[in-house]
Amino acid sequence: SEKRLTVPPRFQKELQVHLSRSSSTESSDSLNTSTAEIHTVAPGSTAPDVHELQSRIKELLSKYSSGVRVSKMPQIYSEMYWEDLSTEVLYQLENWPHVCTVEKIHRGDLMDGFLYPAKKILPVPKSDTEQEKASQNVTSSKADPFLKPNMETTPASLSSDFKAKVVGILLKYSSGLWAHALPKMYQDTYQVKFPEDILNNLELLSDVCVVDYVSEVPRRAILYAKPQSCIDENLNVTEKVKRHDGMKATAEQQYEESKDQYLENITVPALVIPSEGSVSIMVLELKNTNEVLIRQYVGKDYSSAQEQMEDEMKAYYSQNSTVSPAQSLSVGQLVAVHAEEEAWLRARIISLEDNRVYYVDHGFTEFVESSSVCRLEKQFRSLPFQTAKCKLAGLEAFCDDPVLVKAVESQTCFKIFAVEILEKSDTPLLVLYDTSGEDDININATCLKALYDKSLELRLQVDALYTNVRVTSVYSDGSLYCQVPSKGLSRLSEILQKLEDYFLYKQTSEFNVLLPFCGKICLCPSKGKWARVEIKIIHTRRALDVQFMDSGTVATVKVSELKEIPPQFLREVVAIPPQALKCCLADLPPNTGMWTPDAVLWLRDAVMNCLEFSMKVIKQDASKGIAHIYLFAPENFPDMDRSINTQIKNADLWKHQKDVFLSVAPSGTSCTKAIGDAVSDLQLSSGKLEKSFPDSGRETGSAVSTIDMPPPLPLPKPGDLMDIYVSVACHPGHFIVQPWNELNNLYALMEEMILYYSSAEEKPVNIEKNKLYAAKIGDEWYRVIIKGILRNGFLSVYELDYGKHEFVSIQKVQPLLDTFRKLPFQAITAQLAGVKNQPWSEEASIVFRNLVEKKPFVAQIQAVNDSTNSWDRKIVTFLVDTSLPHIDRWIHDFVSQSLVEFSKGN
Repeated sequence: SEKRLTVPPRFQKELQVHLSRSSSTESSDSLNTSTAEIHTVAPGSTAPDVHELQSRIKELLSKYSSGVRVSKMPQIYSEMYWEDLSTEVLYQLENWPHVCTVEKIHRGDLMDGFLYPAKKILPVPKSDTEQEKASQNVTSSKADPFLKPNMETTPASLSSDFKAKVVGILLKYSSGLWAHALPKMYQDTYQVKFPEDILNNLELLSDVCVVDYVSEVPRRAILYAKPQSCIDENLNVTEKVKRHDGMKATAEQQYEESKDQYLENITVPALVIPSEGSVSIMVLELKNTNEVLIRQYVGKDYSSAQEQMEDEMKAYYSQNSTVSPAQSLSVGQLVAVHAEEEAWLRARIISLEDNRVYYVDHGFTEFVESSSVCRLEKQFRSLPFQTAKCKLAGLEAFCDDPVLVKAVESQTCFKIFAVEILEKSDTPLLVLYDTSGEDDININATCLKALYDKSLELRLQVDALYTNVRVTSVYSDGSLYCQVPSKGLSRLSEILQKLEDYFLYKQTSEFNVLLPFCGKICLCPSKGKWARVEIKIIHTRRALDVQFMDSGTVATVKVSELKEIPPQFLREVVAIPPQALKCCLADLPPNTGMWTPDAVLWLRDAVMNCLEFSMKVIKQDASKGIAHIYLFAPENFPDMDRSINTQIKNADLWKHQKDVFLSVAPSGTSCTKAIGDAVSDLQLSSGKLEKSFPDSGRETGSAVSTIDMPPPLPLPKPGDLMDIYVSVACHPGHFIVQPWNELNNLYALMEEMILYYSSAEEKPVNIEKNKLYAAKIGDEWYRVIIKGILRNGFLSVYELDYGKHEFVSIQKVQPLLDTFRKLPFQAITAQLAGVKNQPWSEEASIVFRNLVEKKPFVAQIQAVNDSTNSWDRKIVTFLVDTSLPHIDRWIHDFVSQSLVEFSKGN
């Protein structure tokens, strides 16, 4: 039986979904067709009044001056205003001539018609005399779309040569030619532009052709040639009428076919950009970096759907005996083509002279036999065309540069890339990533390097000596960045000075970076001056990591600190290669291993406080882009025994802290790292490394001081309901939940930690077990408690807000400031209620993890086990998934019915 749960206000997204469903149900029951009430809006928004609605439609149509199909209006309106447009509004449009022009095609339904921006309409005369007078005011170039053309108009004086050319075209179409197709046919045939105004007064051609109107707009007419051989004055009236009726019937049949063909072109839905999950595409070709043709987003609704459709096309066209080659083909028509290897593909005809087609799902053209072209059936028109155009972010200003285009072409064509979508539009803005190697490569940033001025690149020579070298940055792995005097460095100084002068007289706020993305080049203040940076990692909307291109330094900064490079300086700035060279000290002992904090601090003190050095290059490692060097203070050059290398080798800086061997008895049911990512302490004995996986961060006999601890997180009482988010799931007997209503506070805290610790100077930290610290794990900073001190300077830590066990280098741990101790620790250990506690198989644990991890639920608390230490507190709770439309899903039901037996079977 269905279970329903009465819950407090919860997740905004879920609530909107439920409200949307209920509101749409209620509105369908009590729909009022008045224009003031026929506009459906999304939950939480306010319905616009009629005047605002009309204003919006005017604005929308102004972007579609060539017209838009009525049936497409709701979709376009929704994309533009994030509100729904009801069908009732569409049927009101005919009553709003001041808003739009409605064109019904032939005798079709309104939904098959078109909308155009409103045109100036003459008042409707009240009498025949007034109507005749008003008709005379309609000029030949401004025919009123709501009135039939004046059939008595005298043809203007057109040249006999022009008329002869028109007749020449019409004679090829004995069944008639659509008037709107005439300009292109004329230009293609005679390489001369057709006078567009003639389409607004087709009676100008009445002496050489028959104009048969099939709708109330002049352009919707069929033209028939009047060859002399067909004019027979002796034909009686009946024969003439019969002849005209036959021609019209043939034309109407052609119209229906053409209309069907036109619908094929129009009604294929647009390709929708994926909104979530990883996205991959293939690059096919590019005219420039603003017009890159890509094929198929990989996924169920994209590449997989295309494969399924093409399999169905193959079955239909190969096995259906009634299928025959298409007749009366025209340029632009959508068809099915029998391609190589028995495949059937969707294509558009681009030339009739040489039977050339464009495969709309594959992005290439081909010459085909007319016998292999068939009509595309309706069931194969529902899938959007799988090719689309995109722009590459960061390259827009140089989109037509031949060097850049060539670089992008060589790097991308016919290769598959992961994609970051920055802007969703008709031509989306993308960043491409090559993920085929060990490291992900930002293709946009890589191709931008093609614009470097090669004369400004510094190529170090092995065994060469360099003086006046400046060390600009030292990393924790002992690598360092150096600046060497060069032409490029001088040019950089000049352009940066120009920028300084420019910004003295400009409001820098107009150059704020509005759309940051990885690989973007921009400006950032450094020591009171502007410097070039490349965005490396985006943490949040406010915080990101940048690398200073000319010093090698990596820093976390606020987005508000970054500025766009003014357009007039952009090419000059981008053309200068980075002026910081990555180096490492050569000939250090092979057993040095990982650099100790003391060694890193010694090197920083030795090189960062000296203005210049001398340098000798020993070798170049091109694969890693690093030079092995000897570094000297000026007074010690070139004495190798007094080099920085020799001094640091001889210093007593390489002793790591002693290994601490822990012996922690595992408690509860084990959980592997693969299914929980919740690895706990290491168990080290006799030099052998073993892993144990207790259920929580709890450790036997651990005693943690409550001084400077955050206030405890209030726990719900048995029977209470609570909105939660599952951050880690090991198995039904052990998972971690976070209070949903505190997540924003947690994200804000972590953002502040990123900004503080990434800019603060690293200091040696006195590490003690069971004490609180801040630790950098990946690209984020977390509040942790030290659970164990391990070999080679590694620590076992427990994330107090996320419930994960991690290993981190001692170099990535800093004191936890008091300001970061105010928010209660957010991780709560949980056990699923309604399920017997038992050993869970690895397969069952994986299924459970996929079912609940990284998802929101409503928790109904069954029991609470409180404790002084937040990581020892535990709740037993039911989990309820409320995201489904008509039923709440109780997770313990699924676990009891599926996973329990699954575990027994294993």
